Amino acid sequence: MPDARPPFEILSPEEWTAPAVFNSPHSGRDFPEDFLRQSRLVKHTLRKSEDCYVDELFMSCVAHGAPMLRARIPRSYIDLNREPYELDPRMFVGELPGYANTSSPRVAGGLGTIPRIVSEGEEIYRGRIDFAEARNRIEQIYLPYHRTLSALTNAVLSKAGEVLLIDCHSMPASASAHVAPQVAGAVDIVLGDRFGASCAEDISGFVEDELNRHGLRVLRNKPYAGGFITQNHGSPHRGQHALQIEINRSLYMNETTLEKSSGFEDLRSVLAKLSSTLLPYLEQRFAPQQLAAE
Repeated sequence: MPDARPPFEILSPEEWTAPAVFNSPHSGRDFPEDFLRQSRLVKHTLRKSEDCYVDELFMSCVAHGAPMLRARIPRSYIDLNREPYELDPRMFVGELPGYANTSSPRVAGGLGTIPRIVSEGEEIYRGRIDFAEARNRIEQIYLPYHRTLSALTNAVLSKAGEVLLIDCHSMPASASAHVAPQVAGAVDIVLGDRFGASCAEDISGFVEDELNRHGLRVLRNKPYAGGFITQNHGSPHRGQHALQIEINRSLYMNETTLEKSSGFEDLRSVLAKLSSTLLPYLEQRFAPQQLAAE
């Protein structure tokens, strides 16, 4: 393994009562030493792609009866919100296997499963790497992560009949400026439900209304409609709902220093209140069997 600690972990409630699972795939910051040696960038720059502190912002979900799966390994090392083999052939020694997706827009932008760049466009690696290394990361980290996420959501689905996966992310302050010029000030939250394909409208609407009630400016599906995880786990007609939440980083951190700002605790409190209202709403809406251990 690339690190002494496991590359991801489940934060479990004492009593799992809520029919929801929270997921934070981009907040990890355990950097393997061999990766740092391979990179031409310092750790601070590598963290520019990180959804800093998002796991901490949403962690109140555990106190309200829902588990959280969170990555410890950084997004710049492997991106868990991609297909398993979205790979850029320019990064690797020799040819990639035929099953690799080398032509997706994310690969073209340098942000595949093994990213070529950090979010500000800087190249990560000093030179090309072996595909065997990429395959090792995918087999030892990516695939177990997704098996674990599926196991968590399926556990709820089997007991409650329906499940909501909340995929937790952050976005640069500038991300939504071009899609919402009519909004006074920056957009605070973008909810992605793939235009209704991954989550029932009433659930997305409930979350939007609650966030608005706390004074946050919310957009739906622009510029982020949901990534691979939302698409892969969202199937409302089967009782599987997935909602991506993107938080404007300027609400809670300094985007240059990556330090928490004075707004961090206020935002964490708002998200705790969201959990305290959303999770009982889901229990009533899904009319589930008791989720707590028998």
